[in-house]
Amino acid sequence: MKRPTMRDIADRAGVTKAAVSFALNGRPGVSEPTRRRILAIAEDLGWQPSSAARALSDGRAGSFGLVIDRPARTLGLEPFFMQLISGIQGELALDTTPLLLTMAEDQAAELALYRGWWARRLVDGVFVVDLQVCDARVPVLAELGMPAVVLGAPLGTDGLPAVWSDDAAAVATAVTHLADLGHRSFGRVAGPAHLRHTAIRTAAFERVTGELGLEGRTVGTDYSGESGAAATRELLTSARPPTALLYDNDVMAVSGLTAAGGLGLRVPDDVSIVAWDDSALCELVSPSLTALSRDIAAHGAHAARLLRRAAGGAEVADLEDAAPTLTLRGSTGPAPSRS
Repeated sequence: MKRPTMRDIADRAGVTKAAVSFALNGRPGVSEPTRRRILAIAEDLGWQPSSAARALSDGRAGSFGLVIDRPARTLGLEPFFMQLISGIQGELALDTTPLLLTMAEDQAAELALYRGWWARRLVDGVFVVDLQVCDARVPVLAELGMPAVVLGAPLGTDGLPAVWSDDAAAVATAVTHLADLGHRSFGRVAGPAHLRHTAIRTAAFERVTGELGLEGRTVGTDYSGESGAAATRELLTSARPPTALLYDNDVMAVSGLTAAGGLGLRVPDDVSIVAWDDSALCELVSPSLTALSRDIAAHGAHAARLLRRAAGGAEVADLEDAAPTLTLRGSTGPAPSRS
C-alpha cells in the first residue's frame, strides 16, 4: 500500500497542497472548517509527517540515538542492556519518539555515526554508554553541539549531563557484607579496564579491602561468560585462592558458579559469589546468586527524560540514582575454615 502524501490529502479535499500544509502545520491561510476537514482526511488516510521534511522545516529530527560499542555475541546475552533499552524506549514511547539503535565495532565507527546522524538531521541527541577513561566521544559531541546524556559517573564528561549511581558505594556494600561473614581473601572478576565504571569499581575494591585489612585481587575480562569462567578458574586455582568472588555482571557470575563447580568447589560452602546487576539469571541457577540490585529500566527512563529536556534547549544537571543494594540469596555464606 502506497504511503499517503500531502497530494493525496489535497486531491481528496479538493484544495491545494499549500492549503494542506497550512492546515497540518497549524498555520493561518485556511478557514477553520477547511482545516478540520483536511485534518480528518489526513487521519482517515493514515498520513504521518516525513521526518526529513520536519527536520528541514524546524531543524528537529524527532528521534534519539544510541550506539553500543560491544561485540554482538556478548550484548545479546547481557540482560543489563535489554533492561536499559526497555526503560529508555518506555519513556520515549510516551510521546512516540523513536530510538535509533545500532552497534559499532569501535569508537572510531561510533564517532562516524554521530557525525553522519547530526549532518543528516537523523537524531536530536544521543545516549552515551560505556564511558571510557580517555573518551574521544566527549570532545566530538561538544564540537558538534549535539545534545547528549551520559549513562555513568560524571567524571571526564566535560559538562555533559550524566545519569549515574554510586558504584564505589556498591563495592563497599558487597565487600563489607562478605567481610562480616568472615571472608578475608577476595577475588574480583572485572569488566574491561578502559571503561570508566570499571576503573571506579577497581579503585573502590582496592581501597575497601585495604582499609579492612583484606586480601584482594582483580582479574579483567570482556564481560562474556567465557572470560568470566576463565577468570574464575585462574583465581580459584592460584596459590592463595579467594573464598569470596565479586563479579562485574550477572552473566560472568553465572559462568563463575559453573566454573567453581567444575573445580569440585561448593557454593557457598567453599566459595561465596556476588553478582553485579541483578537479573532473572541470578534466580534461575542453584544456588541462586546474591546480587547488587538496582532498577535499570528506571535508570534508562531517567536518562530519556533528561535527554528530551536537553534536546529541547533546557539546562540540565547530573542526576544521581540510588546506589545498588544487596539482595541476599543462596550464594553467600560464612567463610570456610581454610580462610
